[in-house]
Amino acid sequence: MGEKRSDVSCSHCDAVCCRLTVVLMPEDDVPRHMVERRDGGPEVMARDEEGWCVAVDHSRMCCSIYDQRPGVCRKFAMGSAYCRSERAAYREMQAQAIPLALIE
Repeated sequence: MGEKRSDVSCSHCDAVCCRLTVVLMPEDDVPRHMVERRDGGPEVMARDEEGWCVAVDHSRMCCSIYDQRPGVCRKFAMGSAYCRSERAAYREMQAQAIPLALIE
């Protein structure tokens, strides 16, 4: 059984939405150093080495350009069906991961 909308909270999430591909629209006014275009495709928010959107402030786990965030980010609703399905897919991926242990 999946999560209910009322069970979802950004404060109890691994910022799954901040790992999705964010396609920019012409009206989006994000800082240009945070934008990339690959192979002639659409402009997207750049990602860091670990796959996070470069706008994520990791120390506070929030968007560092919140007032300038792209339209698609503004429309992404916490607890929506899309949010819950992405969280479920992320949990499934994490469950299949091979745990790493340091050898001492």
